[in-house]
Amino acid sequence: MSKLTKQEKSWVFYDWANSVYSILVTTAIFPLYFKAAAKEAGLAAATSTAYWGYANSLATLLVSICAPILGTIGDYKGFKKRFFTFFFGLGIVFTLLLVVIPANQWLFLLICYMLTVIGFAGANIFYDAFLVDVTTEERMNRISSRGFAMGYIGSTIPFIISIALIIFSQKNVIPLSVTTASQAAFAITALWWGLFTIPMLKNVQQNYYIERTPKPISSSFKRMLETIKNIKSYRPLFLFLVAYFFYIDGVDTVITMSTAYGSDLGISSQNLLIILFATQVVAAPFAMLYGKLAEKFKSKTMLLVGIFVYIVICTYAYFLKTTLDFWILAMLVASSQGGIQALSRAYFARLVPKENANEFFGFYNIFYKFAAILGPFLVGVTAQSTGNTNSGVFSLIFLFIIGGVILLRVPETSKVSA
Repeated sequence: MSKLTKQEKSWVFYDWANSVYSILVTTAIFPLYFKAAAKEAGLAAATSTAYWGYANSLATLLVSICAPILGTIGDYKGFKKRFFTFFFGLGIVFTLLLVVIPANQWLFLLICYMLTVIGFAGANIFYDAFLVDVTTEERMNRISSRGFAMGYIGSTIPFIISIALIIFSQKNVIPLSVTTASQAAFAITALWWGLFTIPMLKNVQQNYYIERTPKPISSSFKRMLETIKNIKSYRPLFLFLVAYFFYIDGVDTVITMSTAYGSDLGISSQNLLIILFATQVVAAPFAMLYGKLAEKFKSKTMLLVGIFVYIVICTYAYFLKTTLDFWILAMLVASSQGGIQALSRAYFARLVPKENANEFFGFYNIFYKFAAILGPFLVGVTAQSTGNTNSGVFSLIFLFIIGGVILLRVPETSKVSA
């Protein structure tokens, strides 16, 4: 970190800040909290897993609808930081509300969770686009990978605290119920997220922008249509986005559905939390390794390596039966999860004109968000129709195969003109 500039450090620290949401709310504690609430209400395990998938699909659909136009408006001077701050605040407020909603209200919990997803995902549109403002093209792989690595490392601290609270409450070491301990974890998430976002809010500025116009919204719609035209006419960029749509769908779905999947297999909550903690620790050095290897080999090559690892993951998941199997699966995910996401972000950032970064990242995120609708829905439908969560996870293999085949056809990258 000492070799990074002040803006680079501040940008990287937002990954440190918001990754606690990804691990505690999206992946670890809230899915178990929701599954317990749904079970108490009489829902079958496969049914509650399906509802979890549908909720993630709907929330990401709402973000997807707004992403392109928000990204286009965000290119105007001063707007990028405003939009980032709004969505960041939305995510924190509704994460705090998870603390006070009664645990037996599973539907209200799910609705509130969906709003946290909108805040988290909306802020990430502008956070990703800030990459062009904080560093050079030559350093994008390194800085993007460092962000993911810092996210994995930073999230382990509140994760350990939250796991300790829950385990100690289960063993009656502390005078808290498991429900109260879980709610405390949501409060820790919001506080950690907010505290470590301060450097981003204070030090990162929009260095590349378009001057404001008298009618910014109507002008943004016109620019958005022009962007669509640019994407369609620029083959490497368009093909990359299509490939990204498929393979990142699988990556995101594995992250989102992993805890519910493990729960359906009968793995205890305590074991799941320990496994997820280990995954965070292992993922950090692998994310940085991907960044370094991308400097020696091509970024595209390392992306294909990551896709291949996920194909192995989906195949192995179909035969998964024991806690040891889940450990092996988790370590495979840890080896490529951060790397494939970091290199995708940096690969795309090098393609787009800096002054229009938000505009293009709006489309980057709409491809990501629409992809995130398909995967959980696919798992939910397959799990519900077969009554077998293993089959649902295995169905994701098709997304990785399609994404990898299309990525192979992407020509050597070159920057698109504004």
